[in-house]
Amino acid sequence: MSELLDAANAKQSAYWNGEAGRRWTAVQQSQDRLLGGITAALFEAAAPEPGEAVIDVGCGAGDTTLRVAALTGQALGVDMSEPMLARARERAAEAGSPARFVLADATLYDFSAEAADLLISRFGVMFFAEPARSFANLRRGLKSGGRLAFAAWRHPEHNPWLMIPYAAALRRLPPQPPLPIDAPGPFAFHDEARVREILETAGFRDVRLAAHSVELDIADGKGLEEAVDKALTLGPTSRALTDQPEAVRAGVREEVRAALSERLRGDKVELSGMAWIVRARA
Repeated sequence: MSELLDAANAKQSAYWNGEAGRRWTAVQQSQDRLLGGITAALFEAAAPEPGEAVIDVGCGAGDTTLRVAALTGQALGVDMSEPMLARARERAAEAGSPARFVLADATLYDFSAEAADLLISRFGVMFFAEPARSFANLRRGLKSGGRLAFAAWRHPEHNPWLMIPYAAALRRLPPQPPLPIDAPGPFAFHDEARVREILETAGFRDVRLAAHSVELDIADGKGLEEAVDKALTLGPTSRALTDQPEAVRAGVREEVRAALSERLRGDKVELSGMAWIVRARA
């Protein structure tokens, strides 16, 4: 990771440069399919135009960066995960894409030379330790009046696709602390008022949030075992399994399989989710 790493974000950097980053890279294709409905809603809200300069924050393995670069002709993807960025660069080279990628902490990276028209993110901005400070830095990369559009998960109660596996896993895990939904993580932007306060403090205006519901086939059309594999690599279940012994992992897998088998329809395991699609202007 670059020496330009904010100390407050060090834990997230370690997480995404370790097993989690490698795991997400390995399932990149199925993850992109899983999130296809959210991606479509995000791009509809962002409305990228040919010739516009775009910054994609928390770009991961590059799906949204490559998509937006194909529409606009230029895009910069920013992430702190070396494994995922390596995959993003491979994909860009294979596609002959004009997308660029930089390994950086968006809290400290100098965006001032970008003069972007649009800043997007698909679930990449909920991990900042000091989000108002991070968004203020991101705003420096936008032209005056530039647009912001991002997707962030709503409250856990609106996201059974993550919480049904987690509830099953808890039956075999050691006692876990309460889910830190206001801390950096997938649900950090669940509260509408908090999102507005963060963005307005960072200097954004015309903040608008729209709830977007989706049905997510975590089996990717490949049956129950694929759904179980995916459930163990996502969200709070994945984090809770970190450093657990194999016996615990096996027990969790058994519980998650039982829970998901009740939702199996043919080769699909469809569970509901809900995200915010957030828009604002610099």
